[in-house]
Order: sequence, then structure tokens, then C-alpha cells
Amino acid sequence: MLRWVRQQLGFDPPHQSDTRTIYIANRFPQHGHYVPQKFADNRIVSSKYTVWNFVPKNLFEQFRRVANFYFLIIFLVQLMIDTPTSPITSGLPLFFVITVTAIKQGYEDWLRHKADNEVNGAPVYVVRSGGLVKTRSKNIRVGDIVRVAKDETFPVDLVLLSSDRVDGSCHVTTASLDGETNLKTHVAVPETAVLQSVANLDKLVAVIECQQPEADLYRFVGRITVSQQTEEIVRPLGPESLLLRGARLKNTKEIFGVAVYTGMETKMALNYKSKSQKRSAVEKSMNSFLIIYLIILLFEAILSTILKYAWQAEEKWDEPWYNEKTEHERNSSKILRFISDFLAFLVLYNFIIPISLYVTVEMQKFLGSFFIGWDLDLYHEETNQRAQVNTSDLNEELGQVEYVFTDKTGTLTENEMQFRECSINGIKYQEVNGKLTPEGFSEDSPDGNIHSLMKEEELFLKAVCLCHTVQINADQTDSADGPWHANGIASPLEYYASSPDEKALVEAASRVGVVFTGTTGDSMEVKSLGKPERYKLLHVLEFDPNRRRMSVIVESPSGEKLLFTKGAESSILPRSKSGEIDKTRVHVDEFALKGLRTLCVAYRRFTPEEYQEIGKRLHEARTALQQREERLADVFNFIERDLELLGATGVEDKLQDKVQETIEALRLAGIKVWVLTGDKHETAVSVSLSCGHFHRTMNILELVQHKSDSTCAEQLRQLAKRIKEDHVIQHGLVVDGTSLSLALREHEKLFMEVCKNCSAVLCCRMAPLQKAKVVRLLKTSPEKPITLAIGDGANDVSMIQEAHVGIGIMGKEGRQAVRNSDYAIARFKFLSKLLFVHGHFYYIRIATLVQYFFYKNVCFITPQFLYQFFCLFSQQTLYDSVYLTLYNICFTSLPVLIYSLFEQHVHPHVLQSKPVLYRDISKNAHLGFKPFLYWTILGFFHAFVFFYGSYLLMGEDTSLLGNGQMFGNWTFGTLVFTVMVITVTMKMALETHFWTWINHFVTWGSIVFYFIFSLFYGGIIWPFLHTQDMYFVFVQLLSSGSAWFAIILIVVACLFIDVVKKVLYRHLQPTSTEKAQMYSNRVALSDEFIALQPLSRARNQLSKISLLRQVQVSTAWTPCAASQMGKQHAHLLEECWND
Repeated sequence: MLRWVRQQLGFDPPHQSDTRTIYIANRFPQHGHYVPQKFADNRIVSSKYTVWNFVPKNLFEQFRRVANFYFLIIFLVQLMIDTPTSPITSGLPLFFVITVTAIKQGYEDWLRHKADNEVNGAPVYVVRSGGLVKTRSKNIRVGDIVRVAKDETFPVDLVLLSSDRVDGSCHVTTASLDGETNLKTHVAVPETAVLQSVANLDKLVAVIECQQPEADLYRFVGRITVSQQTEEIVRPLGPESLLLRGARLKNTKEIFGVAVYTGMETKMALNYKSKSQKRSAVEKSMNSFLIIYLIILLFEAILSTILKYAWQAEEKWDEPWYNEKTEHERNSSKILRFISDFLAFLVLYNFIIPISLYVTVEMQKFLGSFFIGWDLDLYHEETNQRAQVNTSDLNEELGQVEYVFTDKTGTLTENEMQFRECSINGIKYQEVNGKLTPEGFSEDSPDGNIHSLMKEEELFLKAVCLCHTVQINADQTDSADGPWHANGIASPLEYYASSPDEKALVEAASRVGVVFTGTTGDSMEVKSLGKPERYKLLHVLEFDPNRRRMSVIVESPSGEKLLFTKGAESSILPRSKSGEIDKTRVHVDEFALKGLRTLCVAYRRFTPEEYQEIGKRLHEARTALQQREERLADVFNFIERDLELLGATGVEDKLQDKVQETIEALRLAGIKVWVLTGDKHETAVSVSLSCGHFHRTMNILELVQHKSDSTCAEQLRQLAKRIKEDHVIQHGLVVDGTSLSLALREHEKLFMEVCKNCSAVLCCRMAPLQKAKVVRLLKTSPEKPITLAIGDGANDVSMIQEAHVGIGIMGKEGRQAVRNSDYAIARFKFLSKLLFVHGHFYYIRIATLVQYFFYKNVCFITPQFLYQFFCLFSQQTLYDSVYLTLYNICFTSLPVLIYSLFEQHVHPHVLQSKPVLYRDISKNAHLGFKPFLYWTILGFFHAFVFFYGSYLLMGEDTSLLGNGQMFGNWTFGTLVFTVMVITVTMKMALETHFWTWINHFVTWGSIVFYFIFSLFYGGIIWPFLHTQDMYFVFVQLLSSGSAWFAIILIVVACLFIDVVKKVLYRHLQPTSTEKAQMYSNRVALSDEFIALQPLSRARNQLSKISLLRQVQVSTAWTPCAASQMGKQHAHLLEECWND
């Protein structure tokens, strides 16, 4: 029992050995002394709380906040000693804050539980008791045999037992794990591959021994022992036998596999970072400000205590006739009396710490987060998906981002390749209506039968159709008539490829008349213009990153031996001896400038003697035991020479809409973009160029394919030196996963120096945890920049959880990224609106909210401190206890809350079209020490004006009131409080730029509510109150004309200086934000101006303004203003206002 408890708490892992033994179908040995190993269940957990730990864990997290812990101490002090105010004044707000926060965080975690339950409750089929049983994913146990059908996702990590294919192979895409969309082939061991039915699998007696779970996606070591009659056959198991959770079955009807790793022990889950509480920079600033205010509070309390005893040093003040001490007070310890008085002053001034600040911030974050979901600009109509907020605690962090880390596949791209152009024999072609048309020629002929191809065109297309690793959907190749209908027109074939480029090229060839129809044994079948041809596949020279090409050697129907090669132009053109080499090179450069991915295609004919020599060399290299890779490379180079160039292809990896504009906008906003992808080097660089992450004029530096620390360090030094020498040029860095591991091991500082001096960084061949390490590296650097990670697959989860802000893309790679993110959007382009508009608004709102709260509490408590100088530091309170409790909860809370929800200091269109405005709020500019000091000094200044203004105007006039009564203590305190409530509310009104009816209602309504409440509270004798010091005080105060004059005079005196400062600064030293405010105000007023113009002039202005709005006036305000279009927009704007 004790061990179980320790395991549940995470202190005692359930397995201690280095390996695990799995009995397939859970057929354990029958001997009695066998004890089964304990394994994790198959539940995925992304939530933070459980029913059992919610209360203690949530309370612990809340009391980590300085203000909450402080008010808990104050509340306990009020319970223990005699203090000037009731414990309710501290206890009630604290209880309210803790309860509201707990409800909000509990609701958010309930949403995570709900998402987890959807995954854990997904239906699956397992083999039990001789049949297929439908159950839930969470019920799968290690050792269960699971059936997975085509296009389904693997629910656990499985060792493949069999598939519907005779050889026991299946094809899998791991896009959601490592970002690669190519098909990977997995194979079962021969002994289990033949067991293709449930009945046969149920009879299987086998044991798997394998390593304990680890995060490496590409490593798996194990063995399977199959018992057949009297013998046991042992077979090795490697990564080719392991099907990972999150991967998807393709091109295979069904497979059976045995569960080896389940739940949080699957490789996908091990690549998640553990869920941690993210805290925004604003919250950290709040805690710093609270500590400063605690110091102010302690200073005031200590000073008041010392002055009290200094005053009481005179005997007449120590024990006046009207306040004689008791015997116990005379005999009590002076130290205890000093501590007691200090604590009493602490309680008296404790409201300088704004307890309601936290609950207002929580409400602002929670309610404000709904605006993201309601924003129609973030709604994707095609997929019917709107933006989603999973964690509202980080709303303002969206306005502070300095680095964006983005995945490539499915995030920047649509994950779709499209054939665009090709060059054949020195002539450029485009595909028009399913026909290859030379550039410059128009295709006027009507669509009819398949047209004829020239000899060079046909050979080029055959090379494309034969030199690849494409596979065809098994359902189509198995059909009787093949993929052709009776009328001779091809039905669309479903291709699967190891490279998306190959798939796009083969599909394009099939559209123009040369169709790859599949492989049979060692033969490749092609239909050229409807005529079937069969080529015998003799050898495949596999692609490798050093050669950057792949080749096939085939035997044509006429018996001729041919080599077809395709690869990067740098590896094909130098090896070509004939063909239109120069023209093709020019075309390749033109394709690349358009952002297309380019490949060159060439071929070679072999004589029988040459082929015999090649076959002999290949056999020797492939059977060599020593230096096999080097010998194969030499043979491949020998074969792939003296080529005849056929042409080149240009394929576009279809980018998502407006990716280039979004990345450019991020740059203008001062945000650096890093692309982290699991894809290969060439593909990643090509997409970076096409999406604008790398510019054509940028100097691309490379740190790739390093195998040792020394070479990596040397390359880093060279790169750093090169950057210093060419500091004028923009640099882009490309680094791969292997080199990154070496760089981070011992040369982290040098690597960071190189990265920070580069305008753009591309990391390729990255494992999921490496992505998280890169994010952590930037996040923990001395500058402590705010980071944002965005991705769409399970391979991005660690990165998303590590960054300050994690954003999931609702793409084609499952929902893991969305479930573990803080925010989810449907497309990458929505990131600009999310940061530049929502992030900007949230940050400005909460920055003002936080500082306004400190300001109004300084205004509130400083008069209380000043009053002690006039009452012999007797701890007499200036305000009634009801006013003390309701000041922050009722009288001044709603205006700032509504401001923090609706404020728009600049029009949203202007913010989005002027990304440079984002720089104005970066690095926590509005919550720095200077703004904080300004608001604090302003609070003290207003407090002095409240107190001494009231004292000078009213304090010495003893017959001020209309009934001749003296102006007493409670009347003076109420006057100060009334002036204060009006002033701080009007101050909030001065800060508001965007007025709605709700703002008007709560601003003026708060002042009216205060007056009505005070009249009722002081005008009626309430039977449940023990004392009622405020009875008729407020009514008498308002009956005095002098009091009204004093209120108006003091309020105007307080706010006049603030208004003058704002006017002077806006006209003499306006910030870019203030300029944008003036501009957006003009645009907003333009519609009203038009209504007052003559009809012809109104039409003219309306057309100009509509044009300005269509382009969102972006170019008139960005660095592009120098462009012709920018000048045109600026001219239109000037002309419009001149009219």
C-alpha cells in the first residue's frame, strides 16, 4: 500500500529494471512464483489538478502571491490583537479574491480534463478471448493486441505483428510527431507476419523484451521470442518494427500490433514537457511593485509608532485625563506595547496594498479572453474554426513577444506540393489544361483526346515517372482494370511518396499523359499516352544528403539499360556532358527566384559491357563488411557521370495564405522569427526563402553535418568572425539537429552570440525535445526575452509548453498541439492580429489597470497616515469601516474593470497596419520603473491635496454646517473620502480613449452610487449595526454650499496639472502611438464630415476614404512609404484632409 501511494505521488517509479518483459496477449507463465511487472495505463494527462489535490495545490499557488499572503497575515493579526479595524475588512476581500481565482482556474483545468477525456475515450479494437473487442483507448494494457485500420492514428506505441500484406509491411506517416509528411515503411518479423487473422493471433505465444521507455523517437532496441511447437525463434526488433502513438496508418487496410508503451510512457508523451505554471511578465512586475509598497507600508508603520512614543514622552500626552490607562496597561512590557502598536498601525495602513487588484486582474483576463474567440477576423470559414483560449493568464504577454519560434510543416505551409513549371531541352513549359505548353505559346485547341508529346518531352516525363520512391494506393492497384476506365481516361490515382516533391511531379506527369501505374515485383509500369510499358527495376541508388541526388537503373521494354537521375542542380549539372546545360541553369535560377523547389533530371545509356562492370562494382560494395558506405559512395559517383541533361522541374510547396506578409510584419514589429523543423535541410531552406523568412539578398550561413566538437567550434568561430566583418549585410543561419547538440554541449555562449547577430535562424532535423531546448536557451539568456512558440503537431508540444506563450495551429496533424497550447488559431496569418491588436490592447489595458490600482490606494491611505499627525498617533481611523471595506470593492472597481475590457487607445486597423507601433510597448515599457514612479508620485500628490485642501478650506471653520454644528472628525473624513472617490474616478475617465455606453454608465454611475449609498447608509438607523458614527453626517455635509465649493475646487486642482501635462506632451513630444491616435481619430471623424459636405464633394471624399480603408493605410506609415504605392496613399490622405 505504501509503495502504491509513493508511486501515485511520483516518488517511486513503477519499474526499476533496465528492460521490460511483455507477454503478448498477457499470457503469463503458469508457475506460481512469477510476479508481473507493473506498467502505466493508457491515459494521457495534460491537466494540472485532480479532484483530490485541487484545493491544497490551488491555495499554495495563490498564497505564493505577495498580496494574498500579506492579507492572510493581516487577517490573522486582526484576529489575535485589538486593532483599529474589524477583521472583516481584510478577511472578506481576501476570501472573495481566493474564491474567484479558484473558480476561474478550476474551470480552465476542467476544459483540459474534457479534452483529455475525448482522447482517452476514443474507441479502439483489441484482440481478447479469441475475438475483436471494442473498448476505450484508456483501457489498453501493455501486452494487448490492437487492431488499427487505414487512416487511423495509433493509440499506443505498438510492435507490428502483421498487416494485410503478405510480407507484413505497412506504411506510416509521422507528420504529427516529427513534421515529416513522407511515408515510412515498417515491417513485422516473418514468424508473426503470416498471422493475418484474429483467430491465428489469438493462438500466438510470444514474449517481447525491450528497453524501458525513452524520448528518442528514432531508437528502439528489443527482441521477440516466438514459441512454435517445440522450438523458440528469437528475432531482433528495431525502430522499423515500432509504430508510434500519434502516427497515422496509410496505404494499408489494417495492421495488428502489440502494445509495448502506454499512456504517459509513450514516446509522444515523453517528448511533452511537464506542465508548469506560466506567469506573465506583468504579474512579476506586480509582485515587484507590491514589495516596494510593502516597504512604504512598513516605513509608515514604524515611523508612526516611533512618533507616537516620542509624543508620549511628555507626561500630559502619555495619559491625558480623558483616556486614563488601566492597571494592566501600566504594568505591561514596553516591548510588547511597541510591537502591538506597530501591528495596529500596520493594520490601519494595510489598504495601501491593493488586495482587489488580483481579483480585478483575474476577472479582466478571464472576461477579456472571450474577445479573442469572438473576433471574426480570427475565424476560418473553410474549416469553421475560431480562435480558442486555453489559458487566459497570458493575454498581456501577447503584447511583449520578442522571439517567435515556428514549426514549418503545416504551420507555414499547407503541406501540399504543386507542380508549377519545368524546363525540357532548354525550353520552359507550364501546365495548361492538362497539357505541357511552352512559355509564350497560347493553348487554343479545345480539350479533346490526349495530345501527342515530342520525343524529348516524353523521355523527360518517363524519367520523372521512374526515378522516385512513390507508391500507389493498394485498393487501386488491386482492381481488375487497373486505374483506367473503359473510355481510356485515367481515374485519379492516390499516390504516396517518401518526398512530397516526388508525389507532385508524378501527379503532374500523369495529368499530361505519362502515368505511373505501380510496381509489380521488380517491374515498374508506365502508361505513355495510353500505351502501357513495363520497365524492369535493376538497381536503386538511394538519395543521401552528401550526393543530393537519387538514381534508378532500369531495363526498357526494348532491352536497353538506362540510368535516370534527379537531384539538386549543384549535383547534376557538373556531371552532365551534353544537353542544354547553360539554358537549364538560367531556368533553374529563375525558378528559384520565384521561390520554387528545383530539381534537375538527367539520364545515361549503358552498353552491355558498361552495365556488367557497374553490376559487378555495386555487388562488391553492397556485400563489403568494411567501409561499406565509402565504397558505395565511390561506386555511385562512378555510375552517375557523363550524364545527358533532360531538364529541370519547379515545384511550389504551397504556403498558407499571407505567410510572407505576416513574417514581414513581425520583423517590422521588432520580433525575430526562428523556424524549427524536423524536415531536411534543403526542403527547410527552400520554404524559408519562399515564405520570406530568408531574403534573397541575405547572406546564408550554415552550421550543418558536424560530427565532432572541434569542427563545430571552429565553424562557429569562423561564422562569428564573418558576421563581424560583414556587419552591414543581413545574415541568416541554418543549423541542423546534430550540429546543434554539439554547439549546446560546450559552446553555448558562442552559438548564442552568432544567433543573436543573425536576422533569421533556421533549425532543421530537430527532435521535439531539441526544439524545447532551443526555446529554453533563448528564454534563459541574460536579456530574458519573451518567447512565443507556434506549431500544429505533437512534435511541437514541448516547444509550445516551454515558451512563455504557446500557440497551436488547428491543422491536419491532430489536436495534440492545440490541447497543450495557451491559444489556438486556424492559420499562421492570424498571428499578426493576435499580437498587434489583441496583444497590444491587453498589455495597455492591464498596465494601466495595475498602476491605477496602486495610485488609487496611495490616494486612499496617505490621508489616513497624515491624519495621525493631528490625533496624537492614537490609531484613530479617518474613514468609517464600511468605507474602508467598500472603497476597492464597490466605489472604484467597476470603471477600471470596464476600461481594462473595452479600451482601444488606437483603432485596431491602424495597429495591424502599423506593426512598428508594437515596438512602443515592447520590453514591458508601460510597467517600467519610470511609469510606476510617476503614478506613485501622482498618488501622493493627490492625497496631499485631498487632505490639506480639505483641512485648509474646511478644517478650522467650526460653524461651517448649515445647522450650526461643529465640523467634526467624521465629517472631515467623509469630505476627504468624497473628494477622493470623485477624483480617482475622473482620473480613470481621463485615461479612457474609447468611450462606450458601458463606460459612461459605470464611470458616472460609480459616483452617483457613492452618493446614494452614503445617503442611505447615514440617513437611516440600521438595527444590525452596533455603532453608527456616520448617522446624518453625509446629509449635513451636502447641505453646506461651502462643502460643494471645496469638493469642486479640490477635484479641479488635482486633475488640472494632469490635463496640462497630457496636452503639452502630445503637442511637443508626441510618441508614435499618440500620432496614430490623432490619425485614427481623423479617420473616425471623416464619415461625419462627409455628411455635412455638398453631394459632389462628399462622393469624392468617400471614394478616397474607401480606397484608404481597403489598403488599411499601411504603406503610408511603414518603411515601405518610399514606394510608389506608399506615396500615392499618402497623397490621397493629404488631399482628403485638405478638402
